[in-house]
Amino acid sequence: MSGIFRDTAVLQAVGGAPADPQARVPLTVAEPDGPARGAIVVLHESRVFSEPLLDLMRSLAEEGWVAAAPHLFHGRPAHSATEVFGESLFADFDATVHWLTSRGVLSDCVGVLGFDDAGTAALLVATNRPIGAAVSVSARGIVEPLSDDAPALIDAAPLLQAPWLGLYGEDDPSTPPEHVEQLRDATGKASVAALVVSYAGLAHRADEPLQVPDGQDDAPGVENIVDAQRRIFDWFDSNLR
Repeated sequence: MSGIFRDTAVLQAVGGAPADPQARVPLTVAEPDGPARGAIVVLHESRVFSEPLLDLMRSLAEEGWVAAAPHLFHGRPAHSATEVFGESLFADFDATVHWLTSRGVLSDCVGVLGFDDAGTAALLVATNRPIGAAVSVSARGIVEPLSDDAPALIDAAPLLQAPWLGLYGEDDPSTPPEHVEQLRDATGKASVAALVVSYAGLAHRADEPLQVPDGQDDAPGVENIVDAQRRIFDWFDSNLR
């Protein structure tokens, strides 16, 4: 069984200035028992790492990946409404990648997995960072940008430089099916592989507990979760080589 441990990564300086070793982002990490085949940076907006999310990270580690999740709310007040998006999120991502590469992981064997607004960031990362693959789950901001410094996903998708997989629930009001269809069309203009998958309902989140009535283990939601997780694993298996 792959274990979970905590560490910190030094935030990289901007503009060529030396990095401040005291400026760090906390990390939660799951490592494989043997040699790592690569790494997945897991971006998540929750302040609390749920057991399903930790289970997903352990499962990634059991497949040979180092799963490293920066704590995106570090340094913010407990009840802050500040969005975990923009420059600070990318700084956390870059620090995590530096932490990984300093331990021997090759940059083209690093993938990114993001949920919600951090899933939006995962797509944007794949347009301007030297990574091997990206997966976004329930990424918002498809037609209208989430912030002034982030493009809408339909504008960013044609610029993808790394293979990207997007997973969506058809009943999610923040990502209407017609917007997801526009994103699907936009990814067709990219020069790399891209795939958008829609699931009926909302049961496609491997990072959240699945509510299943007693005795209904064959419910459609269970199948969706299994399929979504399989697609995530297969995407990284196929593209991080």
